Amino acid sequence: MNASPSALRNTLFSSAGIYTEYVLGMLTSIMIARHLGPDSFGLYSLVIWLVSVGMTMTNAGSSSAAIKFVAELRGGGQETLIRPLLAYLRRTQRTCLLLVLLAAGLLSALAGGKLVPGFNRLLLFGLLALTISLRAPYMFNISLGKGLENFRATATVALIATPLNLAMVAVAWWLDAPMGVFLAVYAISSMVFYGVSHYQTARLVPASSVTCLPPELKQRIVRHMRYVAVTVTVSFVAASDVEVLFLNLFASPAAAGQFKVAFQLATGAALLLPGVVGALMLPMMASALSRGMSLAGRRFVGATTYLTLLAAPLVAFGFVFAPAVIGLLYGASYAAAAPVFAICLFGGSLGTVSQAASSLLISADRQRSIMLLVIANAAVKFLLDVVLTLHFGLAGAVAACTIANVLTAVAVIALAMRVSRLQPDWPRLARIVAAASLAAAAAWPLRGLSTPLPTLVLGGATFALAYVLLTFALGCWSRGDIEHMQRLHQRVPAFPALVALLAWAGKRAGKDA
Repeated sequence: MNASPSALRNTLFSSAGIYTEYVLGMLTSIMIARHLGPDSFGLYSLVIWLVSVGMTMTNAGSSSAAIKFVAELRGGGQETLIRPLLAYLRRTQRTCLLLVLLAAGLLSALAGGKLVPGFNRLLLFGLLALTISLRAPYMFNISLGKGLENFRATATVALIATPLNLAMVAVAWWLDAPMGVFLAVYAISSMVFYGVSHYQTARLVPASSVTCLPPELKQRIVRHMRYVAVTVTVSFVAASDVEVLFLNLFASPAAAGQFKVAFQLATGAALLLPGVVGALMLPMMASALSRGMSLAGRRFVGATTYLTLLAAPLVAFGFVFAPAVIGLLYGASYAAAAPVFAICLFGGSLGTVSQAASSLLISADRQRSIMLLVIANAAVKFLLDVVLTLHFGLAGAVAACTIANVLTAVAVIALAMRVSRLQPDWPRLARIVAAASLAAAAAWPLRGLSTPLPTLVLGGATFALAYVLLTFALGCWSRGDIEHMQRLHQRVPAFPALVALLAWAGKRAGKDA
């Protein structure tokens, strides 16, 4: 996949931000989970989920509009319209925030005691109001940075705020603090994330004397936000760990804690490599579409292939080594989360692979189709969640989540194929899946070692080596990919074995799309 210097630079900064946020954020979550135990961690996770829902509803439509239209205005040489665009989007965001806070107040007053037993309802509302009011504009600022394609700014936010959050959690852990203190730390960290993100992005907006948006552009923005608001809200509630809510209501906080551990770890793992590319999809696709559907369609096909190339080994590795991963990170009290982690990793990777398709649809102004698709899939998921969780507890919640992820990914990719009139490279995708499966089989005998750390070190090395060699052997890379690797290799000291390997791989490579 050919990449310009700016795309490579954006990938580098995006990688730095995502890796920092994932690694330190996951370490923070592990400390909290191990300290609180499954029961209290299940209740803690429910409060955080409520904040996330409120944040998403507040930003529904405005965040994606910031990415799409800021990138579009920059690509079209209309930077003077960016400032009035942001003013309009922020007014909309404040209106949504008011409605969300009213809903949070009603929820805290009417159901706070049932949702979070033993927690003061007024304190619950105050926590929700404060954190939502800070986290929503923080996420909007991150979207602005992506729209400006200034991934240095978004990475800087993660590099500054995430370590501070970890330090505060470490102090609370050292003091053997109860759950309420960790929730207070979450509120304080929200202030930090908002402050840093505002400082990083406010200075990037081009100066402009224009105060009003052209009527045609404003009409497009309103149409985009109307559909995306519903789509984003419903899809987030459906795609997020809503099972934490149902498990707290229908099973137990301990089951919710087990699910949260597995789901969060799987979601984060899906962001490690595939998500680095996936995070760049929307601005890249919007820019490509401004030059024609043909280019955007080719990017959809190519990006889907490379996202699969990165996601497939994660799924295969998870199915083999999930018990060792959970045992090492969370301890024996979370052993029940191991199979849940493996299955959630499969579902999360499907969502990552379909990001190229969803970015194409959003850029092509197919928000109505996406909205109808998301609503239908969300209805199915909610029905499955209620029925299966009520009858089968944790196992039912996992089944509902997985079925919904499969249906959503298939539907989004099918719709993108219809819009672009192109299909993914199915034979190549099949070869990638085969390479990951064979690599998992090669590493399988090592899963039975006595302790988790040696299992993961030896098993991971074996799996990685087998997967790389199998992708070359099965022709998972195009000739252009191999030629690019050879050019990169020319810049470092030569290794004869690698030169021979790349030459052999070039003969087996598939044709460029």
